[in-house]
Amino acid sequence: MKLSIIIPAHNEQATIQVLIAKVLAVPLGGWDKEIIAVNDGSSDFTGDILNKLELTHPELLIISHPKNLGKGAAIKTALKEAGGDYIIIQDADGEYDPSDIPALLGALEENYRIIFGNRGIKHYPERGFHYVIGAKLLTWTVNLLFFARLEDLYTGYKLIPAKIMKEINLDSTGFEFEAEVACKILKQGFKIREVPISYIPRSKVQGKHIRFKDAFIGFWTILKYRIK
Repeated sequence: MKLSIIIPAHNEQATIQVLIAKVLAVPLGGWDKEIIAVNDGSSDFTGDILNKLELTHPELLIISHPKNLGKGAAIKTALKEAGGDYIIIQDADGEYDPSDIPALLGALEENYRIIFGNRGIKHYPERGFHYVIGAKLLTWTVNLLFFARLEDLYTGYKLIPAKIMKEINLDSTGFEFEAEVACKILKQGFKIREVPISYIPRSKVQGKHIRFKDAFIGFWTILKYRIK
């Protein structure tokens, strides 16, 4: 079995090198891995760092967008090149620890082929009350409309079979990707298992890209794919 680890990156020069090193080092048991990093129109040194890393790591593929298109767009670009049996998205900002990936792989079984990492978002009040409430409301809305029991819809760690991921035909270009992929999976009747993961949130000052407006886009996305 082979795992494709997709890393969308936009202006992450402060974290990308350390993050890539962690992904390269994480042991996956009997799994092979490939790493596909997409430099999504960065205006800092993210692209330069990635290009240098690619020269010394054959399992690392770098793709560049000439301008910033968004997280969803970066993922769609990477999916075209992914050759693994499973796909997982790894954010480049260091909020998610690659050492949790083996736990997601270990949760796979016949009845649960899709695994989401559960951040336990309520335990991170430093992100702000509005952030916690927004994340919970988005999750609650999906549970209500798709008869699910998720605890963390907008988790960045989603382990999905490549065949399913590619057949979803993603439309989203931004952070609403998280809602779209979950809605489409649930609508097709797939079961989702959640496993606890670590999470170190960063602030807007530290470079957090997601904004309050993304919550509204997320709600619209959920409603759209319930009706569509």
